[in-house]
Amino acid sequence: MLNARVPRIKTQPLIGLSLFILGTWLAWSMGQRIAAQDLSTVEFYFMGFAACVVAVAILRNWRLGLYFTLVWVLFEDLTRKFLGNNMAIYFAKDVLVGLVYLSLLVDIRSGRVKVFRPPFLTFLMVFIWFGVLQIFNPNSPHVLYGLMGIKIYFYYIPLIFVGYALIRDDEDLRKFLVVNGVLAGIIGAIGIIQAIVGHSFLNPETLAPEIRELGDLQKVTPLTQQVLSLPSAVFVSAGRFSQYLAPAIILTMGAAGYLLLYTKRSRILMFLAFGIVGAATLFSGSRGALMVAIATVLVLSVAFLWGAPWRWQQAHRMLKAVRRLFIVGALGLAAILLIFPEAAGSRIAFYTETLLPSSSTYQLGNRTWDYPIYNLELAFTNPNWIEGNGIGTASLGTQYVAKMVGKRSPDISVEEGFGLLIIEMGILAPFLWIAWSVALLYYSWKVVTGLRGTRLFPIGFAIWWYTFLLLYPMTFGSLSAFENYVCNLYLWLLVGVLFKLPTVLHNAPTPAAVPLHKVYRRGGFSF
Repeated sequence: MLNARVPRIKTQPLIGLSLFILGTWLAWSMGQRIAAQDLSTVEFYFMGFAACVVAVAILRNWRLGLYFTLVWVLFEDLTRKFLGNNMAIYFAKDVLVGLVYLSLLVDIRSGRVKVFRPPFLTFLMVFIWFGVLQIFNPNSPHVLYGLMGIKIYFYYIPLIFVGYALIRDDEDLRKFLVVNGVLAGIIGAIGIIQAIVGHSFLNPETLAPEIRELGDLQKVTPLTQQVLSLPSAVFVSAGRFSQYLAPAIILTMGAAGYLLLYTKRSRILMFLAFGIVGAATLFSGSRGALMVAIATVLVLSVAFLWGAPWRWQQAHRMLKAVRRLFIVGALGLAAILLIFPEAAGSRIAFYTETLLPSSSTYQLGNRTWDYPIYNLELAFTNPNWIEGNGIGTASLGTQYVAKMVGKRSPDISVEEGFGLLIIEMGILAPFLWIAWSVALLYYSWKVVTGLRGTRLFPIGFAIWWYTFLLLYPMTFGSLSAFENYVCNLYLWLLVGVLFKLPTVLHNAPTPAAVPLHKVYRRGGFSF
């Protein structure tokens, strides 16, 4: 015991001296920068120090570190906007995620965390190895495009094991959902404010050239010629904000259903987050986000009733949950129309003028079918459609690789997801995509049906619904949602959570039925 402490005691003065020297140097360096009014460098130093603190926290406790990483991933773009789109910040999230992987691996090797083998892993590995081979595609202009493509497609897949290990019981699940609900509410509120007051809110006066056009977009209604600004919230683009709203509204609605069956804690918070995200979807000016929200509310409402725990007489609680979700949405919409009639009216006009079949400028059919099919056909006009041009050559971020290699990025991208797979990896890629994604959805559905009639069904079905939406309808429209690191991270993390839910249910059996007089107390509201 004493011998084990001796080396530690001897090294403590050395560590203290090193920290003193490092602190003195940092204070001197930052003092010079402040005196020169170089505040951007000071901010960069501060962010670097904060990142080091978070990195140490991750290595000490990967569960807590994962939450730090989630916050950073969602607010990373906000930092980039104010620090001139510094690419070191862009890759900071990948370092943090890598540290989570490393810390989890240490726990796995020590036996503190159990791992599982995903039943769809074989199909997924075939697609991964096919993507790795595409790094060396002779049609690729540079190997860096391939490396970037591998990162975009596959880097966050190990989050399956992180999500699986993160959730040990209902309390872990509740905390995870509450944290994500709070973050969704904050980001949604920022988006609403931006839509009302303009892009000046929480945005620098001058954006970096690479993101200037993405962060200052507007639309005009085709008939009434009303101008509406598209909020980007904490992200660099309105498109990334609208794509984030999909997992946000699905998670908050699924969490509301789960919490209503499990506990009274955090219910009001989750209903409030759902209302804010719904309002943010209206203000986003994105028809895609609006259609996803409408489909989500309808499908999840029906699914919640189908999977309600009838046998322990709590189906009426699920009915109340669905009713409250509609009430919250209706009241929120009415309040927005009364308080901000101009900002909300222009967006409603845009939706009705382009989505209603009775409108002369109806575009829903074209945007959901004709335009994607046209882009899919366009992929076959590329001379390399059989073998592809190499993974990453048409993905998000090609402009950054082009800047690094000193050449223009290939102008070969199409907007339809399966067509883009053909452009990058050839005609075999869509079939491999369908194989692994169908396997994932099939085995996930088996988990969801096993949860039917339990408190975990609402969140389980919500995760399955998000997985289906991202891998098929949203991919058919464009692969950008899957390539979006926020949506991609949530996909794999939530898949791991889903496969852990049966274990949570087994370790904590279904609670006894709540007496009706307790359910209907407080005027019928059981928040």
